[in-house]
Amino acid sequence: MFKILGNSSTRVKTALVLFILFLIIAYIDSYFLFWLVFGVILMIAVSEAKTLYKLEDKSIYIYILLLWIAVYFYPMPVDLIFIVAMGYASQLAYKRKLDKKMILPLLYPTASFVFLMALYSEFGVMVLFWLLMIVAATDTGAYFVGKTFGRTPFCETSPNKTLEGVIGGMIFAVIIGIFTSINDVGILGAIIVSAIVSLSSVFGDLYESYLKREAGVKDSGNILPGHGGILDRVDGYLFGAIVMLVLLRVII
Repeated sequence: MFKILGNSSTRVKTALVLFILFLIIAYIDSYFLFWLVFGVILMIAVSEAKTLYKLEDKSIYIYILLLWIAVYFYPMPVDLIFIVAMGYASQLAYKRKLDKKMILPLLYPTASFVFLMALYSEFGVMVLFWLLMIVAATDTGAYFVGKTFGRTPFCETSPNKTLEGVIGGMIFAVIIGIFTSINDVGILGAIIVSAIVSLSSVFGDLYESYLKREAGVKDSGNILPGHGGILDRVDGYLFGAIVMLVLLRVII
């Protein structure tokens, strides 16, 4: 156990710094501040995704920036994803020379960031904290359980993942999720949401691993010591945010 901790010390330190920054921003609890911070992270994530998709057209930044500005003012930001997608499709049909891969950064990671803002706007900062704890608990539980007890490979896309680690991570996430959930969902709701969001975060991580394998790179970037790029750190949240928003809209 201590050997595992020693080998991951840089990763842990970076995670602690990010967690403290989140707590500061959450304490301020400003829509504008969350929009600004998420916007900066989004643009870095789009840059990394652009590399993974082997997309050369830099105009993607303009489209994403305009979308993100609209997100701040429009009360139902998820709708905007479809508007922008229609814009892409219209230009593709009109010009016939637009890179078809331009649509990919809109779907991942941009759409997930829009869902994050919708999650905050509709349910408040404590839901973002709940999401943070579920995904972090999934990652932590999967890492330690997988390193200690993992024997069964989970998926060829990510050879280091084990079935034991995934199950251990989900169990840990449900336990943590019960204690950090919002009051409106109750115990049963907390268990259901935590379990499903935890599982979705596993596949969010798996999808990013798939993209890196397709691109032939180890990490999506190198901006975060011990973690790699932004996408390496937020991949689980990008799937988890979408699932959590849908579930909470059904339960509450």
